[in-house]
Amino acid sequence: MEATALSIGKSVLSGALGLAKSAVVEEVALQLGVQRDKAFVTDELEMMQSFLMVAHDERGEHNKVVRTWVKQVRDVAYDVEDSLQDFVVRVDKQSWWRIPRMLLDRRHVAKQMKELRTKVEDVSQRNLRYGLIKGSSSTQPAADAAPAADAAMFGVDEARHAAKKHQARSDLAQLINKDGDDHVGVIGVWGTSGTVGHSSIIWEAYENPDVKLNFPCRAWVRVMRPFHPTEFVQSMVKQFHTAVGVGVLLEGERKEQDLAQAFNGYVNENRYLIVLTGLSTIEEWHQIKTCFPENKLGSRIIVSTEHVEVASLCPGRESTVSELKQLSAEQTIYAFYRQSSHAVTYPSKPTSRSKLSNIPENEIQEDQSNADVDGNMIAQKRLTRAYTMAGVLEEFQFIGRKQEKEDIIELIVKQDSTHQVQVIVVWGMGGLGKTTLIKNVFQSKDVSGLFEKNAFATVLRPFKLDELLRSLALQLDANKESMDFTGDTQKSIASMGVEELIKVLGRRSEGKRCLIVLDDLLAMEEWDKISPSLREIKNLVIVITTRREDIAKHCCKKPKCIRLLNGLQEKDAITLFTRKVFRNMTTDLAEQYPALVEPAKIILKKCNGLPLAIVTIGGFLADQPTKTAAEWRKLNEHINIELEMNPKFEVIKTVLMKSYDGLPYYLKPCFLYMSIFPEDRNVSRRRLTHRWIAEGYARDEATADRYFMELRERSMILPTQQSVCSIQGFDSCQLHDLIRDISIAESLEENLVFRLEEGCSLNTHGAMRHLAISSNWEGDECELEITVELSRIRSLTVFGKWKPFYISEKMRFLRVLDLEGTEGLRNHQLEHIGELLHLRYLSLRGCDEIYYLPDSVGNLRQLETLDIKGTGIAMLPRTTIKLSKLCYLHAGSGSGDKEKTYFSKCEEICEMQRDFCVGCCSLDLSDMDGFGRCEAFHLFCCLMYPNVIRGIEDSGVKVPRGTRKLKALRTLRYVHLAWGTAVIKEIKGLTGLQKLGVVGINKKNGPGFCSAISSLSHLESLSVRSVDGLNGCLDGMSTAPENLQSLKLSGSLENLLEWIKGLQNLVKLKLELSKLSGNLEAMQVLGNLPNLSILGLWDRGFIIDVLQFQTGLFRRLTVLDLFYSRMDIKLVEFEEESMPNLELLTLSLGDTKIAFSGLELLPSIREVRLSVHSYLFGTPKSSKNGGNEKMGKILYEHMKREEEINKPMQDKVRQELQTQLDRNKNRPVLKVQ
Repeated sequence: MEATALSIGKSVLSGALGLAKSAVVEEVALQLGVQRDKAFVTDELEMMQSFLMVAHDERGEHNKVVRTWVKQVRDVAYDVEDSLQDFVVRVDKQSWWRIPRMLLDRRHVAKQMKELRTKVEDVSQRNLRYGLIKGSSSTQPAADAAPAADAAMFGVDEARHAAKKHQARSDLAQLINKDGDDHVGVIGVWGTSGTVGHSSIIWEAYENPDVKLNFPCRAWVRVMRPFHPTEFVQSMVKQFHTAVGVGVLLEGERKEQDLAQAFNGYVNENRYLIVLTGLSTIEEWHQIKTCFPENKLGSRIIVSTEHVEVASLCPGRESTVSELKQLSAEQTIYAFYRQSSHAVTYPSKPTSRSKLSNIPENEIQEDQSNADVDGNMIAQKRLTRAYTMAGVLEEFQFIGRKQEKEDIIELIVKQDSTHQVQVIVVWGMGGLGKTTLIKNVFQSKDVSGLFEKNAFATVLRPFKLDELLRSLALQLDANKESMDFTGDTQKSIASMGVEELIKVLGRRSEGKRCLIVLDDLLAMEEWDKISPSLREIKNLVIVITTRREDIAKHCCKKPKCIRLLNGLQEKDAITLFTRKVFRNMTTDLAEQYPALVEPAKIILKKCNGLPLAIVTIGGFLADQPTKTAAEWRKLNEHINIELEMNPKFEVIKTVLMKSYDGLPYYLKPCFLYMSIFPEDRNVSRRRLTHRWIAEGYARDEATADRYFMELRERSMILPTQQSVCSIQGFDSCQLHDLIRDISIAESLEENLVFRLEEGCSLNTHGAMRHLAISSNWEGDECELEITVELSRIRSLTVFGKWKPFYISEKMRFLRVLDLEGTEGLRNHQLEHIGELLHLRYLSLRGCDEIYYLPDSVGNLRQLETLDIKGTGIAMLPRTTIKLSKLCYLHAGSGSGDKEKTYFSKCEEICEMQRDFCVGCCSLDLSDMDGFGRCEAFHLFCCLMYPNVIRGIEDSGVKVPRGTRKLKALRTLRYVHLAWGTAVIKEIKGLTGLQKLGVVGINKKNGPGFCSAISSLSHLESLSVRSVDGLNGCLDGMSTAPENLQSLKLSGSLENLLEWIKGLQNLVKLKLELSKLSGNLEAMQVLGNLPNLSILGLWDRGFIIDVLQFQTGLFRRLTVLDLFYSRMDIKLVEFEEESMPNLELLTLSLGDTKIAFSGLELLPSIREVRLSVHSYLFGTPKSSKNGGNEKMGKILYEHMKREEEINKPMQDKVRQELQTQLDRNKNRPVLKVQ
């Protein structure tokens, strides 16, 4: 697991090296005469990169000195990248008449390069001077880090605190001699410094006179590897003979059968004490413990191990942890043992048949202080195995999981019936209870009765294939409850290699139906080793749990056998929380504690359905002496601190950090970058990936998309519901609140992201790279400049209201300026934006008071993304043709213009002359909301007036002549074609376009547009909208681009366009206001498109007899989106075997009568979403363009009334849908929104 500082250092170094080696920097260095300095810096950076790789390989990143050096390397790499980029910008600005200026720049650059070289050299020498990587003593801290983290989860911290509080510790001899339990008692001994001090403390108890008197048979055995049962038993028998005074026999001369008989005689008839040292894995314990029968005499086994998990598991499901001895401030020894049966006071838990558990949870119930045999008080903390991450939910384990359990059981039964090797995978983020769910399924009668052989194995770290196979072989052994010394081979399973173990698995499963669970698979490479090792088992069902979707798809090639485990629904979360807090099954929070309902919801919002967090926080509140609303609100306000500092919450962070720590170095900056965005903010995929590219985190869009999907597959980001119809799977995401807290803390520690918000520290934070200004920050310019070093800022993101001082001339290296949805931004405040020469990403999306861009935008030669969608900008300035690196241009809105008659246009012109022209020429500009006279004149007379004359609104923009020169442009939308044929010629010249959106197409410009489209061979996405309808507009396209994957058509059509049937690669199609929903012939054509996965049909204002989806059509369709307003649809019919892969059906209905049939016939349907809206075409959802749609109070009240009117219809449709879905064998979910 790589440290964050090292990951960020690698990422920044990669960016700096990439730039230093680029052809453009080589050319710049040649022009400015700094080739030698540039080459030296490049070589030094490469050497630093090698050092960082060595630091990780040697685990040197855990050394504090090394971490400091890594951060210095990171900062130098930032400076190098900024400086080199600055040189490029300087040269890029030069022209033939600025030669004198260039000479001055050469001097400046040469001086700066010398300083840069010195800085790089200093950092390199520092590594050599202090020997930070090679020969450092950084290995030991790394080794100690994991036990310390594990210890917190097993309650060791709690035991230490209890010992300090009561000034008392347990005595091992007293634990051994303790009466009251006739069962074999196991005591696990573990220390914070490995096994240091174990022998002395155990030997003292072992030689205690009372112990020797109470245990006539004693033996001290070290577990050897490979494990030989004969030698193991021989050693114990020899010591038993010595202890009882019989004498030492020549055991080597005894036969194995005689040896086994002698051993069984001692352990069956005598009270014995066994000390086992060197035990490393729980699999070894499961093998060894079968030697020792339950003789009901109160025998004891002491297990000495350096692994805390092994120490806690050996005593059994319920164990107590107590401090035995503190050797030093850093070295303490603990004992794990099981309470006697009469001492157990906690409510009983379900017993577990499984042999293994997952990472324990830090949930501890403090018992009453117990008196030892001498009357001394011993403070104890009882750690139950029910409170492990695998067992943390067992107490109330299946609240909200009944459906998932039934689904997986049904899947196992179905796969078992094939009598072949089948794989089922359950995946989801850490803390969801995957292990608990699968364990319960594994233990259920419905499953256990199907299989003669079964095994449950946790994939331990570091991964060792032989240990995993050994565990499976032991669990598949029919005689595993007894010790067999005379197997069919002379070697024991413990000493076998991988190939021998594979054969053993084959023999033990021959002719049997087998079930194997592999819990917590973390890498594809692990499965690639495991899978062929199970080849000898012929009739096998394998169930896998993992955190990552990519691993799930790698292990299982059948999508129907992959299950995503989501968080609990709100109702189930409240139930689980209430029962955990009040520790009973009957408490009703709303009835008995109404004042606690709102605070509980606030806490649960933070948990966001994560059972681990709900149970942990609930357990903490259960232990508090008072349960008041004030106390719960206080916890919520300080929950970030509690997660960081409170040992009882440590398990939450530990489990979630496991996913974060597992990220490769190139993903960590991308993930931490998410901390820029406010809590609960949906972040569009477009926005995030384009920003990553601008920051240098990703090389291109394909790489950024891959990173996005990797984070999703690793459950680090969550998809949002609004994105179900995206061709990319989902087009927006957000962070789980608890994972976001990790992102904020880590990014702040690495000086990556600083969030300026109410209550934040105003101490100087230094060289932060990304600044986010929250909507609740009310500071001034002075506070801003004191808090962060503006000259180091690379990105500025503003949420809420704009203030002019947010942009400073000191932000020389600003790459990203994201003002999406910012309120109060005015045109004149952007006049100097052209001075931000390093800017690569500029977003004004949703700033609806911006009506034009200044000409200075042409100075932004590095600009790659320009997003002005949702603004009032109708024309791009002429200077935009200078933006040679521009790749993504988003403008207009894509929504249609309102259909205007000749008279309505004249009326609007008269209104403009009355309201604007007269006001502009008057002396009083008080109502112009900050506009000057010149600005107002330009806005109304030069922009809005011509648009109204042409019938153009802000749904698209006019691009200037010469736009065809922007050969890097990949996305262009939306462009208004009503400006004339010149616009179409510009589009035709953009041969590299992949995504294009246009509005304003008509019969006049349609043929020219079709010709232009035919020349765009790389086009993958096309959106076309017309108010007057699309009839006769697109018929001139003989062949559409063969790579077209997404097509959106908005406007009426008499018949489906002929060329659509040739779109063999089309994945997504949306027909808006086409009036083709009831056209059977059109549905047949669409149903035969071989790759169509997403279909959207949006219509309004007409009657359909039958919308029929026929048998055999839409074979690949997974999402169907129906949006109807003011419609009368007598029947929507799904015939049998139509849409065999449909998983999601979304229905948005407004003032629409509709009926359905055949939903029970859809074999793959999982979810149906129903929403009923106003008859107005649209829904009052948040705009995906940033910010909410502005809706007047009258309109809002009107829509509320419409919702009340539509409720009976909604209830009727819901009831009809539910009735049909209940008959579907998949039991799909109906969600009403």
